[in-house]
Amino acid sequence: MFLDYFALGLLIFVALVLFYGIIVIHDIPYEMAKERDHPHQDAIHVAGWVSLFTLHTIWPFLWIWATLWRSERGWGFHKLEEEQHDLHHRLERLVDQVSVLEKEITRIKGKQNSNVVQGEGK
Repeated sequence: MFLDYFALGLLIFVALVLFYGIIVIHDIPYEMAKERDHPHQDAIHVAGWVSLFTLHTIWPFLWIWATLWRSERGWGFHKLEEEQHDLHHRLERLVDQVSVLEKEITRIKGKQNSNVVQGEGK
């Protein structure tokens, strides 16, 4: 008789732990979004509850969505834009240097050709 009640109590305990465990796990992206001051934290929270009905199939996407935002750098694309801007300016400088070098080569070749022509005339 005691073992029957003990088994029933253990069964109820395990069911409650699993129930609350699933709720805690599904709330991880929302907690991350709250910590990071994410601009879409309410949407992430609602989507987390929706993920319960989809058997957590969208949960990994919520986790990715929550981790993309950081308050100090936003979505992180500003740095990429700055790097592209810097690369563009470096490329422009290199193109200018190449054109200067091409002119210098043309000038040197012209000088050589004029020396060769003068040397043949003597």
